[in-house]
Amino acid sequence: MDPDTLKQKLIAVLGQIQIDSGLECPPLTGATKPVENIPRFDSKVWPVATTILATEIGGSIPNDVNIFVDETTKLPRSIDETATFLCELLKKQGEKEAAAA
Repeated sequence: MDPDTLKQKLIAVLGQIQIDSGLECPPLTGATKPVENIPRFDSKVWPVATTILATEIGGSIPNDVNIFVDETTKLPRSIDETATFLCELLKKQGEKEAAAA
C-alpha cells in the first residue's frame, strides 16, 4: 500500500473517531500531528485508531507500536510521517512473512 492511500484512510479514521466521540475535529492534512493537534487524542485513543486503521487496510499493526509517536525521538509524527512509517512497517512484515513461508 502506498503512503498516499494510507494517509487518506488515516485521515478518514481520525475524523470518524472525533465525530463518534462528539469532539471537535480540526481540518486534517498531512502536516497534522494527531497527538498535538487533535483534541483528546491520547494514549487511550491511539490504540483504537490503530486497530480501526489496521482493519481498514486489511493489515496487521502490532499492539505495542505507537504509530503516532517516533520511538527514537519521542516526537509526535504528522499524518504524512505516520503513513510513511506504516508503509515501511507493513513492507517489513510482508518480507518476514514471505521469508517464513
